[in-house]
Amino acid sequence: QEHGLDFHRLLDASAYKETFRQDMIRWGEEKRRADPGFFCRAAVEGATQPVWVVSDTRRLSDVEWFRDVYGDVVQTVRVVATEETRKRRNWVFVTGVDDAESECGLDQGVAFDWVITNDGDELALDEQLETLLQSLHRSL
Repeated sequence: QEHGLDFHRLLDASAYKETFRQDMIRWGEEKRRADPGFFCRAAVEGATQPVWVVSDTRRLSDVEWFRDVYGDVVQTVRVVATEETRKRRNWVFVTGVDDAESECGLDQGVAFDWVITNDGDELALDEQLETLLQSLHRSL
């Protein structure tokens, strides 16, 4: 909104998004420097559901914010895929973007509660997700 960009086009993997990607990262960094909880608060604003899925946290400060505010009920889930799988999905490494904190800020320093592997084996993925869902249901 602030910069007049097409929100829906920024959600896909299009050239449009790539055109603005570095600028979006810079803008996000400026917001986080001024207020580390800015995006976390925006994600939960008005939420009243007993269970939330907050996707795409990218920094240790995000995980820490949720743990500080919500404590032991927070479950962290990391979804991983091999580099080969990612390349098959048309991912291409871009220096200055894919090695920035916005892309790899959680590669170290977080003990995830769950690690889900998504390398294209649907049965294996379904089994992992079912185990996660059963665990979440038990904790309600």
